[in-house]
This record gives sequence, C-alpha cells and structure tokens, in this order.
Amino acid sequence: MPQGVGLMLCKWESHVIRWLCGGVLYGVLEVLWRGHTHWTMMVLAAALSVPLDVANEHFPWELPLAVQAVLGGLAITAGELAAGLILNVWLGLGICDYAGQWGNLWGQICPLYTLLWCVLAGPVIVSFDWLDCWLCGGERPRYKIV
Repeated sequence: MPQGVGLMLCKWESHVIRWLCGGVLYGVLEVLWRGHTHWTMMVLAAALSVPLDVANEHFPWELPLAVQAVLGGLAITAGELAAGLILNVWLGLGICDYAGQWGNLWGQICPLYTLLWCVLAGPVIVSFDWLDCWLCGGERPRYKIV
C-alpha cells in the first residue's frame, strides 16, 4: 500500500477513535455530574466531535489554546441548543431542562454550562492532538496558551 494511502487510513481511523471518545467521554462526565445521561447526548457529543476535530486540524498552532477552547465551547453550546430544541421542545423527550438556570435560552442552554464547555474543551483539544501524534505520527503538539 502506498505510504499516502496508509497515512489517510490512519487519519480516518484516528478521527473515528476521537469521535467515539468524544461520545463516551461526554456520557461518563454527564453520569458523574448529573447521575444519568441519555443515549442521544452521547450521539450528539460524538457528532459534535466531527466538526470540532476537523476544525482543530486546520487551526494554526499560533492560535491560542484559550481561543480554540472558547470556539469549541461555543460550538458545543450551539449543538446543544439545536439538539435541545429538536429533542426536548419539538419531540418532547424532556432530556434536560435548564429553565431554572440564570440566563437560559428557552431552557436549553445557559451561560454556566457554556462556560463549563469552554473550560472542558481545552483539555479535549490537547488530548485529541496527542492522540493524532501518537496514533499516526502527526505533528507534536505545541501551544500558545493566550
């Protein structure tokens, strides 16, 4: 197999591993935080890992990690809003309700959890970068913090 094809397969496999890790990690964190989760939230997390993972590959190393984390946290919040409107409001599944949280938007998202996603996105970005480095011999991660 030509080297370029092998690298493409490795990249694809590492993407799938990161996407699955994103879904499982979310499920574990939510169970630890709330005591339960819903399978759709793990699917959402895996699905959100796709564009975040691909975008992360295109961010230059000079882009501060803090900025990457904020962008990631905002993207996660946007995904949670879309999923909440579909699953909770439209389909009435009642998976989560942030109506009691300050600054909530339609009971689906709130500033507190947006901040939490921004904070958690940083370590996930670093983890995904190191996975790429270890699994596929990608570039060794280096970061500008702020």
